Amino acid sequence: QVQLEESGGGLVQAGGSLKLSCATSGIIFSIFAMGWYRQAPGKQRELVARISSWGTTNYADFVQGRFTISINANKNTIYLQMNNLKPEDTAVYYCNAARDYTSDNYWGQGTQVTVSS
Repeated sequence: QVQLEESGGGLVQAGGSLKLSCATSGIIFSIFAMGWYRQAPGKQRELVARISSWGTTNYADFVQGRFTISINANKNTIYLQMNNLKPEDTAVYYCNAARDYTSDNYWGQGTQVTVSS
């Protein structure tokens, strides 16, 4: 049974940093792509960062070098380090696990990130 649980969200001032964590169970990182998505009020959910099953990372254009996705396989945890946060980064951030070429696609419950100006 796959479970994803995000933590680490909160309120931060513009220019500050947060590190989001996604504790996983039932995930084999070598066959699942792991990603962070976000959804702001009134907007569609969008990709923030993704790491493929073979370790390739990709980021949304708006990240502009501010965020880093990483995996600690020993802890079964995915991280999103977010630096130089902007008010437009305010959203609910979701952890995602997806297995290529299958319908296996899992979401966490989300963690709120609020950046004040």
